[in-house]
Amino acid sequence: MDDQKPLIDVSIDKNSLYREETFTDLHAGTVKRFIPIKPDGSDDTSRTAVYMGQTQIMSGGGPLPIQCMLEANNLDEAVTAFPAAVNKAVEELIEEAKRYQREAASRIVVPGQQDQKKIIF
Repeated sequence: MDDQKPLIDVSIDKNSLYREETFTDLHAGTVKRFIPIKPDGSDDTSRTAVYMGQTQIMSGGGPLPIQCMLEANNLDEAVTAFPAAVNKAVEELIEEAKRYQREAASRIVVPGQQDQKKIIF
């Protein structure tokens, strides 16, 4: 077992570490602030914080998570940017779903193709 190679490289870049803080109104969604840190855990003031918005919408298949980066320099700007960024992410998701539907509808059906997928006992 020791001679097996790992399937993927899961090493963490110790020069790109962030501490995560979460803010929510317990209603519309969550804003996360990722604060850059050094490998020793102290703040890395040479890099800027990154903000991410998260929420979910209901779909026919149940709740659908939505995640988007927020262009902001502070928490107030992130909260202000949240609605527009989420709406844009939802629009992009809908466009992607429509693209998948178009691709599925345009597939060429070859006679006998359905028979090949049956399991024969």
